[in-house]
Amino acid sequence: MNTTAPAQQSARGEQTPETTAFLRVRVGQEEAHYGGDLVDGARILRLFGDLVTEITIRTDGDEGLLAQYSEVRFAAPVKPGDYIEARGRLVRRTRLRRVVELEAHKVLSARPGAGESAAAVLDAPQLVCSATATTVVPYRRTDTATALNPVAEET
Repeated sequence: MNTTAPAQQSARGEQTPETTAFLRVRVGQEEAHYGGDLVDGARILRLFGDLVTEITIRTDGDEGLLAQYSEVRFAAPVKPGDYIEARGRLVRRTRLRRVVELEAHKVLSARPGAGESAAAVLDAPQLVCSATATTVVPYRRTDTATALNPVAEET
């Protein structure tokens, strides 16, 4: 799901719509990886990768290539049965790079102690992971027709 939010300023000083992406998924039992029925952090990073890919497709007409994650912080455990909402927001763009801020929150929580299929809606979403991603997109000299927002020269 993509939304267009308040405008942000481009490298040229122009106002452009903010680009965001959103996913909500249920974590399945098959994703339990560690003792205590914990899900590995790589599951959340895969969600982040999907968000970055969607954002670069929407802004550039190309999936791009994820170059790095930085400032990765795992803040709470994820278990099978939990529902995770992940959001990404484009915060910086240059000619070849896109920088996306990412967060994942637990919004529904499995309650295995209350029964095999018990779950609860959390009063407030719980941050489980945050990160910043940098992706690289191909430089196109002539065909910018597929891009929604042409990009300024890299700074």
